Amino acid sequence: MTFKAMIDEIENNLDKILADLSISGVNYSVVPANPGFGDASSNISFLLAKQLKKNPKDIAMMLSERYLNCASTLVLKPEAHHSGYLNFIANWEKLSQMILSESYLDTFGDVEIGNNSTMVVEHTSVNPNKALHIGHIRNIVIGDTVSRILRKAKYRVNVLNYIDDSGLQVADIILGFRHLGFDPEPPEGKKFDHYCGDDVYVKTTERYESDSSLDEVRKNILKELEDGDSEIAKFADRVTKRVLAAQLETCWNLGVFYDCLNFESQIIRSGLWNKIFQKLKEMSLIEFENDGKNSGCWVIRGEGKEEDKVIVRSNGTATYIAKDIPYAAWKLGLLEDPFSYEKYDKEQPNSKTLWQTTLNQNDRNSQDFTGEKVVTVIDSRQARLQKIITSLMAKFKAVPDAYVHLGYESVTLSPDTAKTLGLDTDGKQAQMSGRKGVYVNADTVYELLKEKTSGETQKRHPEMDASEIERIAHFVSVGTLRYEMIKQDLDKIITFDLTKSLSLEGDTASYIQYTHARASRILEKADRTPSIDVDYSLLMEESEIDLVKNIGLFDMQVRDAANNLSPKVIARYCHDLAVSFNSFYEHVKVLDTGNEPLENSRLCLVWSFKSTIEKALDLLGITAPDAM
Repeated sequence: MTFKAMIDEIENNLDKILADLSISGVNYSVVPANPGFGDASSNISFLLAKQLKKNPKDIAMMLSERYLNCASTLVLKPEAHHSGYLNFIANWEKLSQMILSESYLDTFGDVEIGNNSTMVVEHTSVNPNKALHIGHIRNIVIGDTVSRILRKAKYRVNVLNYIDDSGLQVADIILGFRHLGFDPEPPEGKKFDHYCGDDVYVKTTERYESDSSLDEVRKNILKELEDGDSEIAKFADRVTKRVLAAQLETCWNLGVFYDCLNFESQIIRSGLWNKIFQKLKEMSLIEFENDGKNSGCWVIRGEGKEEDKVIVRSNGTATYIAKDIPYAAWKLGLLEDPFSYEKYDKEQPNSKTLWQTTLNQNDRNSQDFTGEKVVTVIDSRQARLQKIITSLMAKFKAVPDAYVHLGYESVTLSPDTAKTLGLDTDGKQAQMSGRKGVYVNADTVYELLKEKTSGETQKRHPEMDASEIERIAHFVSVGTLRYEMIKQDLDKIITFDLTKSLSLEGDTASYIQYTHARASRILEKADRTPSIDVDYSLLMEESEIDLVKNIGLFDMQVRDAANNLSPKVIARYCHDLAVSFNSFYEHVKVLDTGNEPLENSRLCLVWSFKSTIEKALDLLGITAPDAM
């Protein structure tokens, strides 16, 4: 049990007190207390004030007196605060033993929310015509972190990556290769995805401004892409698969892995749209427009002042949203699965099998990547489209929250970082645009971070061999990139700064990783193996209790993060836990105290911190090295 064990005990006793008072239906809370309010605190007195016709302070006094008659194991005493809050002081000897003993288990922090139900998380979904830039990384890291948190909360998670291999941006690079003379092979030393994005895509889109005839060429390419047997479609398939392979290398390097790749071209040719189109008509969720600007189109009516959304044009072609609707329904298992599945031809570094959809029915592999609920990670600019899909899926599934759009704001580059990366922004933040070529590849940022970290590690550890420096630099660089993408609220724009992100002070991954290394160094210097068979009554210093308390909050933070799909909750927890350990480190001595029982108790606490911060960082996809 963790800190929540004390909260559960308090709630059980308060419920008994309310029952004795013949009071019911009071939706009070008991939460870890802020400084000055004991160890746990409840707002119950405020909620009873009207019913009991007394002020909260007097009610808190009455409840405190009654609580003294309750059986308590983890609460030392209740306290009525003059503000009206009912506070509780923990029996830290017993609670510390409970928390630290459980923290030694591999399952520490697990919470039973999902009950082994299936959740689909779709993320990444970057057009296969360019390399991933730093803005895409926010999507990828959010999706991967949410997936990790949901697994910790006992969901079975299917992670999908939707490959838009039939859209305009793919048509652009095919036009560049086939009509503008771009070499199908990149310059030596340049990744294929970088070449397609930096050279072919950007320069092709520039040509549209000076040569209007290319618009018709692009339209013809788009038509051929929808015909899977055309020569252009087969060429496009080879190009996009090659770009995808390079993109996946970037993702895998960042510790991001998938269960299945889904291809838009196959969704179009699978017949899923015809089935869902018929269902939309039968349920009267779409209407045929007989006049006006949308005459001859099938539309979804807008709500309030929103405009109607066309899903089938007057010429019979489906719009962008018409591709997303059947895919959303497929993810929820609302349509018969038309796909076969084959293993991706490269193995993921974590050895997890990666499947991909295929319409080839030979040697059919049966897989199920659908879920009872779906979370799709897409930036906030597509909020209107996602709102429509979410509303439709709720009507299909008859469950209001079956389909969730997890939106987020964009990533900009600080003026200094933009300058470092060769972008002239006139002292302003850099807003990225793949079409204009104003962006920074994620691989480039990773390499710069790694170069900086390697140099700093070598300064600190001149005795360390090159391979170990390389390993540490990789962990710190990946940790930095990932942490910067999730430490803020999803609805806030991120301004990424290379220098600040690598600081060993403040709210950075480096600070947390360095704190873990500090704990590792203490354990390395000790001449004994930490154990839970210690005297917990010796851990009574304020900094010790604060650290135990923070360790004991781990499962509550996981529950909060899973329920709210909020990676920031775990990022903040990691930082708070590191701050708590550093305070402990500064205030008490662990080794060479001349008091072996005290040293053993503190070593137990250090090991517990190290294990807990590793588990928490793992939810963020961050590895903490033992030395930095």
